[in-house]
This record gives sequence, C-alpha cells and structure tokens, in this order.
Amino acid sequence: MIANRKTSIIILTYNNLVYNRICVDSIRKYTKENTYEIIVVDNNSTDGTREWLKEQKDIKAILNDENVGFPKGCNIGIESSDKENDILLLNNDTVVTPRWLDNLKECLYSDDKVGSTGSITNNCSNYQSISVPYIDVNDMIPFTEATNISNPNKWEQKVRLVAFCMLIKRDVLNKIGIMDERFTPGNFEDDDLCMRIIEAGYKMMLCNDSFIHHFGSSSFSKDYIKFSNVLSTNRKKLEDKWGFNSNVSSTLKFDIIDRINEPKENELNILEFDCGLGATLLKLKYQYPNAKVYGIETNPNIAKLSEKILEVMSGEFEENYKMNFKKDKSNFFDYIILGNRIQQSKDPWKLLSEVKKILKPGGYVIATIPNVMHHSVVKGLLNGSFMYNENSILDKSNKKFFTLTDIHKLFNECGYINPFVFHYYTELTPEDDELLNNICSIVGANMKGHFLSYEYVAKFQKSL
Repeated sequence: MIANRKTSIIILTYNNLVYNRICVDSIRKYTKENTYEIIVVDNNSTDGTREWLKEQKDIKAILNDENVGFPKGCNIGIESSDKENDILLLNNDTVVTPRWLDNLKECLYSDDKVGSTGSITNNCSNYQSISVPYIDVNDMIPFTEATNISNPNKWEQKVRLVAFCMLIKRDVLNKIGIMDERFTPGNFEDDDLCMRIIEAGYKMMLCNDSFIHHFGSSSFSKDYIKFSNVLSTNRKKLEDKWGFNSNVSSTLKFDIIDRINEPKENELNILEFDCGLGATLLKLKYQYPNAKVYGIETNPNIAKLSEKILEVMSGEFEENYKMNFKKDKSNFFDYIILGNRIQQSKDPWKLLSEVKKILKPGGYVIATIPNVMHHSVVKGLLNGSFMYNENSILDKSNKKFFTLTDIHKLFNECGYINPFVFHYYTELTPEDDELLNNICSIVGANMKGHFLSYEYVAKFQKSL
C-alpha cells in the first residue's frame, strides 16, 4: 500500500452555509497543499450553499436535485473521486486543525492491517470525544497544537469508528465496497461499514493525536422525532443484517475497567465473558500495552467478527466447563471479567469454582451484580409486583438474585478472599426516601445503604 497517496475528502452538505464555509476554510488552512482533493456533494440546499460552491475553484462540487441522504451522497462522492486516492468522510459541521490529516495517515500506513483511522473531538458518540479547555472554537488552536503531535502510543484500536471524520484506505474500500444504501437517509451506515472492515480482517484505530472540532448533528437534530424514528428503523436494519445490536456489543464497561488498577507496564492476561466485539478488552489493551486479552462470546454472529480482533472462544463455557483456546489456560489469567454471568448462571457456585482453576494465584474475578434489595424492587414487591420491565434493574436473563450479604457469602463459599465490592447508586426521590426511612424504622437505620445500591461490582481474589 502507498503511504503517500492523496486523500479525497468527501463532505455532504444540506444547507448550513456558515458551517460549510468554516469547514472548507479550515481544510485549506490546516492541510498540506497537493495532498488532497475536496469533493462536496450537496443534497439540494436552498440557503445559498449551491451558489457558493459554484464559485469555489478548488472544490469538486456535485449538486444533487434532491436530498439523497448520507449513504448515497457519500457513495456519489466516492465514485467521483480519483480512483487512486484514499477516502476521508468528513461532516460539514467540523473544523479541522494543524496536522489532523497527517497524523491520521501516519497511523493508517503504520501497519498493513490498519484499514481505517478516525479523529477524536469535543462532541461525538462511541467514546471518541474528550474534554476540551476552550469555550470558543476560535481559541482552539493552541490546544490542538499540543494535542496533534504524532505518537503511536496514542493509537487506540476500536471496534467502531463514527464517520464524522473517518479515513479509509482505498485498497480496503475496494475490497469491502461502498456505503450500504439501505440505511438511507442516514445512521448506522458507518457501523455497517465498520463491521465489513473487521470482517475483511482489518483494524480500525482511533487517533488520540488527531483532534478536530465538531459542532454536532446540525441537520438531523432539527427534527428530533424524525431523527428518533430513523435511528430506531436503521438500528433494526443493522440487527437484521448482522444478527446483533452494534451499540450493545461495542459498549465500554467502565464499571469494570475502573476496577483494574495496575502499573501500565504489567504483562497481564485478561479474559472477559460475553465480550461482545471486544471493545472493553481493547480499551484495557490500550491502557496496558503488554496485556494479552481473550474473550468468550456465545452469540455466533458476534464471535465471527470478534475473533478477527482477538482470541475468542465461541460457545457456552458452562456447557462442559472447558475452553477451546489455542493453549491450555490453567492458572493463567490475572483477571477474569464475569460481567453479568453470576446472576445468569444456573449454578453460580459451580461457575466460580471452575473459573478459579484458570485464574492465577492472586488473580481477580470481577462481576457486575444487580441488587435485588434495591428500593425500586422492594417498592414493587410492596405494591404486589415482581415483574420485569424495561425500567427495572431485573433482567429477563437473570436466573438468580443476590443481596450484598449473598454476594459475600457466595464468593466466600467458593474460596475467594479479599473482597472489594463497589456500590452504584441512583438518585433517590423524596417519596422513596420516606419509604426507606419507614422500612428502616423496622429493620434498622444501618440497613438503608442496602436499599440504595442498584448494582454491585464485586472484585474478589484467588488465594495465593
């Protein structure tokens, strides 16, 4: 692959002339000359954008007679680009900064297996946004000058990249194809593109050394109801195509991540049950570069992709309590992330005992366990109901229920030591506070804390 290839920067516009000008002006100012072309696909703007585009000599403008949506608009831009160029999809409500593209390209061509790179920003989903010190975008440049210094240690592998700023190797795009237009007018077409990049065996990297500003959702947010409906419809289309929910399978479990506190240089072996696409494991790998990460995933559709990213065992561990990793993993893992497995297991005691066999002496298991004593559950019981609902902390997949006392008893009986149980709380309404005070007048004021936690994150150690 050719690292000095030019880049076709593809921007879709639909009105928002002010944003369009700011975006293009920033590209001209902060991108090396003769390394790119700008292709603007206009979806039938009526605010003067089309007239402005006709005046721009350095822009290849494509003026649609109707709003064809984001996926098709991108495809039109890709098809009109120089066939040797890499493709960069860029939202029109962005402001690029010094070395933004250079750093994306540096990462993209650092490894043949890197297929796509993306920038960080101030406003984005998928954990691609960071806190910024500036209030006015005009004061942004000193911050970005310090941030946009190329550094391989700031390249983070991801399972998804949002296409607000996404650079894709031309060779990769030639293999996987362009945007799937079933997702018109927009949303989840970039998720689908990411799945195809993974499926083809390529990595996606978030460049924490390439920051650009993103104003955010300048088109869709104007009609929230329409946006919400499209979001729901396209989420279903993606689930039908791939067999899983991309948002759920790429969630970062910070309640777990925050429980692992080790020196950065440590060589850790980490296993996660129900790992999804591997987002949490990749975050841990980014934080601990010398770590080796492994996953267990029961959904075969997810496992088919995640095994392209890391070593994954596909199937149900509790069927025979055996693992089909490449090598025996007895007394191997420093951390085993059980996630929601404790309450979903038919026999948590058996599960914890078997897990202990593959845990190193002194290693840890971490589990997230909902609190059946949470005041919302108690309140429901007092009102005669113990039914699952979408607002309940009780999940239909739960087979067992635990209180804080039960959690300690369970792990103790299975031979684990050194308990660290972290509490997560919800806000208490005055009505619920009064209810708890009445209950505690019977069971004791010292029990109030047991009703406040909606979830516990339990971290226990295997004895040395």
